Amino acid sequence: MRLGAVLPLAVFALIGVLLWSGIGKDPKVLPSVLVGRSAPEFSAPELRDPNLTHSKASLSGEPYLINVFASWCPSCRVEHPVLERYAREGKIRLVGLNWKDERADALAWLQRFGDPYEEIVYDPDGRIGIDFGVTAAPESFVISADGAILYKHIGPLTPEDMETKVLPLLAGKTTP
Repeated sequence: MRLGAVLPLAVFALIGVLLWSGIGKDPKVLPSVLVGRSAPEFSAPELRDPNLTHSKASLSGEPYLINVFASWCPSCRVEHPVLERYAREGKIRLVGLNWKDERADALAWLQRFGDPYEEIVYDPDGRIGIDFGVTAAPESFVISADGAILYKHIGPLTPEDMETKVLPLLAGKTTP
């Protein structure tokens, strides 16, 4: 058999394998090399009070959900009522990471839609987000009491995500 006849068949087979390997996978799940590792070190101002500083160490001690959001993010508005509900019910410790945003815009957005966050880390240049491997807002991370990343969620969180993935991990169960 000539190379000219084998090459198209090999390319077709390779494409078939690539397509088959992705069938049935959840498109919202993007593996993170940070899951199971210690969260990145950071130190940044509080969004609402620039005189306060948050760090990985200051947030440690109890598990929490850190939610990456921005005023310019339409999907953040979709998930916001879910976060508000779970925070209001006291089911989660919610920390915000305001990512690549203007302080005034973020504060106006929180004023308009509500502020469910206990603390909000202000990351206007996106450096903290880079260290967490953020690709877009919204993204959320479950962080253990000792500062390890237990889970990464890409896209808006739903009540089902909260009940089946986030809450079990915050309660100390090992798998979402």
